[in-house]
Amino acid sequence: MGGVAGMRGRQTVRGMFQSLAVIMVAAGVMYLFIPHDEKANPVKTKDYRVELLTAQRAAPYPVLAPEGLGEDWRATVVSYKRENHNAWQLGFLDPDTQYVAIHQSTEEPRKYVPDVTQRAKDTGRTETVAGKVWQRWEGPKYDALVRTEDGATTVVTGTASFDRLAQMAGALQGKKA
Repeated sequence: MGGVAGMRGRQTVRGMFQSLAVIMVAAGVMYLFIPHDEKANPVKTKDYRVELLTAQRAAPYPVLAPEGLGEDWRATVVSYKRENHNAWQLGFLDPDTQYVAIHQSTEEPRKYVPDVTQRAKDTGRTETVAGKVWQRWEGPKYDALVRTEDGATTVVTGTASFDRLAQMAGALQGKKA
């Protein structure tokens, strides 16, 4: 008697897997044939004002955010982590849909900058933007403009060109709430 029940159990499990396979194939076919709007904007633009105010109150340095950039700069990432060396991050897609981020932290720059730039290295060159001197870093994935002042290191980094990074760096305004 036990042999028949065992056999039936195996058939049930196999039937379940066959049904699952049919469902997966059907779902895949439906996905392929349902029209996708390539022009649709899947990137949600974030309103980061609340997080910015919170960070400005909590951080021991003037937290920076851009002012005066056009509507075609869209904020996509925002975070402040006090427990992680007061790390502030604000990421954007620029008008060419390249990524540009502002990172600030009280962490040691030699560790912090390679972390947030995905292993960029200091070129030894500088760039003056809006009267401030920034170090120019270049990397396999992200380039960056870097400066340390008021007890924090600021990194403007991303996949965008140095012109776009400079545009962001020049728009940064700091407040201590």
